[in-house]
Amino acid sequence: MAIVVAHRPIHRRAGPTMLFAVAAFGVFTIVFGISHILILSLAALFLTGAADMVSVIIRATLIQVATHDEMRGRVNAVDMLFIGASNQLGEFESGLTAQWFGTVPAVILGGVGTMVVIATWAWLFPELRKADQLTVAELMPK
Repeated sequence: MAIVVAHRPIHRRAGPTMLFAVAAFGVFTIVFGISHILILSLAALFLTGAADMVSVIIRATLIQVATHDEMRGRVNAVDMLFIGASNQLGEFESGLTAQWFGTVPAVILGGVGTMVVIATWAWLFPELRKADQLTVAELMPK
């Protein structure tokens, strides 16, 4: 997916595209959790990774272009801290949820949780829904 985005960059509707990609990540996670067919499970995992890649590219770009120069280093440091910690916290949460509810329900719950979080963020931060181009001029307040 990174190669596809490199050859066909996201020029417009960056915010809605990011929100859609995260929602797709949640949907494909749920499909993976309920699937009993190997090909469908593999396709769901592939599409989960592809959707995640699109959202990561847009989020990383938005952080860089929407942060003022004097704050960029600090914002990037905090972002890296949360990204780094999120993997370990996610692994802990997934293991704990799987222990409590079982593996399949934990996967489905993770997909549903993703959908709830993205719907909440889309509602709380309408500027994400309105973000169009991934350029400094469009994102910086005037």
